[in-house]
Amino acid sequence: MLAQQNTIIKNKFLRILLFPVALLYGFIIKIRNLLYDINVFSSTEFQQVVISVGNLTVGGTGKTPQTEYLINLLNANFNIAVLSRGYKRKTKGFVMVSHTTTSEEVGDEPKQIHSKFNNTKVAVCEKRVLGIKTLLEKDNKITAFILDDAYQHRKIKPSFSILLTDYSNLFYEDKFLPYGTLRDSVSQYRRANIIIVTKCPIDLKLVDKNNIIIKIKLMPSQSIYYTYIKYGTPLLCFNKIAQNESQIKIQKNKTTILIVSGIASSNSFVKHIREKISDKIIELNYPDHHSYNEKDIQKIHKIFTEIKNSDKIILTTEKDAVRLRDNIFIKDELKKIIFYLPIQTDFLFNSTETFNNQILNHVRKNQN
Repeated sequence: MLAQQNTIIKNKFLRILLFPVALLYGFIIKIRNLLYDINVFSSTEFQQVVISVGNLTVGGTGKTPQTEYLINLLNANFNIAVLSRGYKRKTKGFVMVSHTTTSEEVGDEPKQIHSKFNNTKVAVCEKRVLGIKTLLEKDNKITAFILDDAYQHRKIKPSFSILLTDYSNLFYEDKFLPYGTLRDSVSQYRRANIIIVTKCPIDLKLVDKNNIIIKIKLMPSQSIYYTYIKYGTPLLCFNKIAQNESQIKIQKNKTTILIVSGIASSNSFVKHIREKISDKIIELNYPDHHSYNEKDIQKIHKIFTEIKNSDKIILTTEKDAVRLRDNIFIKDELKKIIFYLPIQTDFLFNSTETFNNQILNHVRKNQN
């Protein structure tokens, strides 16, 4: 109990020390935004549709599932391209994602997107203007660009902006880094055409929904939607190793699951596994976008072999699966028991059609 109290006191003291840093960071960000607003810093606008998907905070708000939703929505009728900066990749400049590029070369999220939509053009470039121009040089008939994690990237003026905010960490309740998780000013929500409250409980009450609208101070020109994470059936990560065992039948609360995750927040992932799959779990958490080294793989293997229950699997996230597939330290023995949980975003309050029409109408009206 005493150790816990000391930790709480230490954390409070640390936050107090970080508060002046947050004030300075916030001041710099506000000046930067002001310089864009008064056109001292210029933004490039393209003739093509440019849909920006992003957030005001650091950490996972569900940008990749939302980007994938947009791809699904637009892919059949429009020539689209996805552009990301390729967070934590080991390359620089413009790189086109292909079946031969690895997650280390392009980032796990772009690689994941390309693996699911291999007919869609996916590229990474830290300079988004250069990225769009290079994609247009490769295909000048691109109808629309989807910019993943680009809300705060003001060098491009998108034709449409989607701002995501996690239900458990709503942006208007947050503080600037490093005191909180805000990387941009709360006031910048006004630039969004659509605000999506992500990772909501599936039974979100109408009163809670309306309370969020009031606190956000939604503008008349803005729309707001509420989504939740929809989990699929566990699938084998390395399906080429055991093609006949791509799915597994898990006995609820009998199968022991070693959860391996390297994402911003694994809370909802773990909660789903515990409530819907099995409560016999062992957690092994790593930092977001973690690159698993040889020692990590050895540790995972050791913990798994020490589980006494013969009915056991390793279960990871869809994003981690991308990185693990490129990992040279995983032996075939381990590949046969590593599964991942696919996810997708879905809309609450029967708003799917309304959202779809809003996006489709924008692309139809503004395509070059």
